[in-house]
Amino acid sequence: MKKNQFVEGRNKGSNKYFNQFIFSVLVISLLLYFIQLSQANEKLHEADRPIQNPPNVLMSRNGVEMDGLEFFSDSAEAVKSANLIPNAGEVILNLEIKETSGKIFNPATGVFDKVKLRSYRGGNDDPKVPFVAPTITIVPGDTVRINLDNQLDANDPSCKDVTDVNKPHCFNSTNLHSHGLWISPAGNSDNVLIKIDPKVNFTYEWNIPVDHPAGTFWYHPHLHGSTALQVSSGMAGALIIKGDRVPSREKNGDIDTLLRHDDGEAFTDRLLVFQQIQYACRDKKGDIKKNANGEWVCDEKKDVGKIEKYEDQFGPGTWEDSGRYTTINGRVMPTFSSSVGEIERWRFVHAGVRATIKPSFRKSSAGLANKISASGYSSASSKEKLAYIDQNCAGPQATQLSLAIDGLTRNRLIEQTQGILQPGYREDLLMVFPETGIYCIIDEAAVEGTVSGIEEDRKILGFVKVSAGKENINNVVDFVKAKLIRSANKFMLAEVRDSIIKNLKSNLGLERFVDHKSILANEVTGQQTLAFNISTPSEGTLYEVGNLTIDRGPTNLNSYAHDRIDRDLVLGDVDEWTLKSFFNEKNEVNVGHPFHIHVNPFQIISIKDKDGKELSGYEPGNDSQYAKLQGVWKDTLFIEAVDHEIIFRTRYQRYIGEYVLHCHILDHEDQGMMQNVRISLPDSSGRPTNAHSMLHTNQ
Repeated sequence: MKKNQFVEGRNKGSNKYFNQFIFSVLVISLLLYFIQLSQANEKLHEADRPIQNPPNVLMSRNGVEMDGLEFFSDSAEAVKSANLIPNAGEVILNLEIKETSGKIFNPATGVFDKVKLRSYRGGNDDPKVPFVAPTITIVPGDTVRINLDNQLDANDPSCKDVTDVNKPHCFNSTNLHSHGLWISPAGNSDNVLIKIDPKVNFTYEWNIPVDHPAGTFWYHPHLHGSTALQVSSGMAGALIIKGDRVPSREKNGDIDTLLRHDDGEAFTDRLLVFQQIQYACRDKKGDIKKNANGEWVCDEKKDVGKIEKYEDQFGPGTWEDSGRYTTINGRVMPTFSSSVGEIERWRFVHAGVRATIKPSFRKSSAGLANKISASGYSSASSKEKLAYIDQNCAGPQATQLSLAIDGLTRNRLIEQTQGILQPGYREDLLMVFPETGIYCIIDEAAVEGTVSGIEEDRKILGFVKVSAGKENINNVVDFVKAKLIRSANKFMLAEVRDSIIKNLKSNLGLERFVDHKSILANEVTGQQTLAFNISTPSEGTLYEVGNLTIDRGPTNLNSYAHDRIDRDLVLGDVDEWTLKSFFNEKNEVNVGHPFHIHVNPFQIISIKDKDGKELSGYEPGNDSQYAKLQGVWKDTLFIEAVDHEIIFRTRYQRYIGEYVLHCHILDHEDQGMMQNVRISLPDSSGRPTNAHSMLHTNQ
């Protein structure tokens, strides 16, 4: 071979390999570019995609296994016969408690933070947000068996050498509370006085009464010492009871039977579980990583946000300081889709630890319908975020029709433009959007009426994209009223149909769907008083519960004790309670407390401010957080610490045993703001008795 031919051949070979190398580099570069583009799109736009309700737990009903919601038929035959729910029976489901890896969108940085959280897993998890607890849907009369398997790490340093039960501890031990259910508090039912350690499996059995109200409830852990940390980690899920009892001449019925379209199909159910997951990333010293503004930050590549320490992750101001965002069904600022004229039932569950939420729906500003998104709100300063809301979400507020509070149907639909959710609250709304476009779901936070008493900025909670529908809306209230009257004409029994329609026409009344009979003054057999108090002696802050004196000052204040019965009550009695909140003068913040009691709900009689003005009435212009609550049944109620006085009545029905009342700021509960309550059978004189006292008397 000639020299120039050899060189030419070598050059051709070199060029060939060089070209292959260049081609490979280009392919890899393009691949990396598209991967980065995909990741960027995910970061910027996942929150903008329409989302669904949380996943439903996998369950067995009378030996048949399937997704829990699949038992609720929407077939033509079922709709025609109005048999939209299954017959009561035996329900079995498994809940595993695990550490679950996931990610949460952070609007402060515009990226997703990796997290590792304690969570409930029900066998049907959403891969995008696997830490979101499944929804449990059941019916009155069900026997529900829940196999709770605690798979958390048994090596729990927080559970060693515990000397003070009111110091948060045992973060991997747990139990299960069915918040709002009217079931037994004893044995393996809704018993929050038992402890399920790591690597222990325990079966709960809930016997749901056949006359249990249908509504929106929830479940969460309730072990004293670890409740706040676990709920903040996301361990909370919705618990829905559906009913098909039509009102009759003798009995009221379930509101579910009225909320139907002309063809019998139920209104669309929207379930929104609000959570405040207060994760933190830490440096080598173990301190929370923060930016220059003091907000908590995580490195996108190497950090994993966790909830492990109590001292610096909980307490007054920590949620606001953290810069974290309220999630809805595990997502930050998600987007829902709807259409004009579609009546939907929006079920709100406040499953957070302490921060107040004031949800409203504001129409997007004219001309900006296609520009509003979670990505446009991200990576902005607090001032810029407020400006974004003012610019983009400046339209009118959509009408909300409040249907139920804490799972219990109201005696009338209440027209409002803004709700209020304190920790533990639930509210069901009827929503119908009158125009196409984007509605911003805004947390209209402020100082008045909030748990923290700290001024909070308004925030975007999510979006609703409303498309064109089949109906035109001139007036939302009239539209909904007409729909419900049509439903009553078609689906209610002839013997009560006219009274139901008359009630709807007069004041959007729902009297025939109220779950409990009002308690009259002549039914009351006794009195109870309660005082929540925070004091700050030299040895540290005390979270206390006590009673009221004649002049309504606090007395008998104590922090929680496992072995002390604070209230010994009698089955069948009807008590009127008076409640107030107090705070030590050394505290800079005027802290209120959400009161919650297990088993039996209560009916609000009066809520007055320090000047004696009634706040719970229905008069026009009443803008208090307590407006239009008089006569309403609840299981959780915020007591403002500005010398407000609350009076309610309750019946102790059906169940005996021990349970608790407490503040639903869960870190307050864990630190002692809780009492033990015992319901006993009466003795021959009507006083409480129980097996232990009887045995002692006979000796």
